[in-house]
Amino acid sequence: MIIEPRTRGFICLTSHPTGCAQNVKDQIAYVQSKGKIEGAKKVLVIGASTGFGLASRITSAFGSDAATIGVFFDKAASEGRPASPGFYNTAAFEEEAQKAGLYAKSINGDAFSNEIKEEVVNLIKEDLGQVDLVIYSLASPVRTHPESGKRFKSVLKPIGEVFTNKTVDFHTGKVSEISIKPAEGDDVENTVTVMGGEDWRMWMDALKNANVLAEGVTTVAYSYIGPEVTKPVYRNGTIGAAKDHLEATAFTISEDLEAIGGKAYVSVNKALVTQASSAIPVIPLYISLLFKVMKEKGIHEGCIEQIERLYSERLFGGDLSLDEKGRIRIDDWEMRDDVQEEITKLWEQATSENINEIGDLEGYSLEFFKLFGFKVDGVNYEADVNELVKIPSIQ
Repeated sequence: MIIEPRTRGFICLTSHPTGCAQNVKDQIAYVQSKGKIEGAKKVLVIGASTGFGLASRITSAFGSDAATIGVFFDKAASEGRPASPGFYNTAAFEEEAQKAGLYAKSINGDAFSNEIKEEVVNLIKEDLGQVDLVIYSLASPVRTHPESGKRFKSVLKPIGEVFTNKTVDFHTGKVSEISIKPAEGDDVENTVTVMGGEDWRMWMDALKNANVLAEGVTTVAYSYIGPEVTKPVYRNGTIGAAKDHLEATAFTISEDLEAIGGKAYVSVNKALVTQASSAIPVIPLYISLLFKVMKEKGIHEGCIEQIERLYSERLFGGDLSLDEKGRIRIDDWEMRDDVQEEITKLWEQATSENINEIGDLEGYSLEFFKLFGFKVDGVNYEADVNELVKIPSIQ
């Protein structure tokens, strides 16, 4: 079939298998161009099919020759209906790993469930024995709790008062004002249940109890802080409460792993175009200004550049450079004073008329479509493609 992008708001309803595959190959080529990383050799990535999770799996495999197991929840294709981009990404990743002689297997299912945890434990026991790095990169808006069976839904809201600020529709370039009502009832608690650290700890407990964690194991979860302008809706909002919980959980997990010399860290990453960030009002405007400023300064990074630097300079580079709260800060270039000062000035100026000039809305839009395999260099989108792609390890 010929597959074209069909969008609805901040999501794309279609994805392109060839474009997703090319994206994966481009990320692999970048990691290989940076040279070998003396890193972990047996890696589990929870949330492995897109964004930072995919970049972590690629960097582990093609930077450190690691065997990888990836866990994700993605939709396979059916006749005339493309798969989700994460499905196509994983199929391409496994194919490239096989060509390179690297072990790569995947499990597609609800990572919050006890059943998937058990399936992963059994696979590690059978194939790898133990893992020495666990990346936790889940980004789901809902969670069915494995013990109670109750379904929790996260919300994106400020806490305490209405938040009003500028945002941009990245499809049209229209800059407008948006107001978001504050959290109420169980909003904060529910968001923490979905996006906080409880499931990360449950994963580490399950792996530790099954004796599939190697001596000196490292586990890393990803977080975000961001600038003053997004603070009321992000870091000081419901999602920020969840991130606070996630970051506090790192210390609890480190204590749990003490007997085997293991450590848990949270890496604070840069603002990037992801399916999750596209849904957050205000963030697209901030990112389009950030891209413009960082590109002009020659310090712009995408997911793969961020994670390659996290691995080569921090995790396996001999200097974690932890902040006062014990976090790895790979958002250091984004949060530089000169970068943030310039964005603050541009924010005040931003209008529908000048956003394309003072921001990088085109770059934002391009990155958004690339998430779904569209607008990728070297892909013929007029060619007929087979949507019914299979993931080699899940035939």
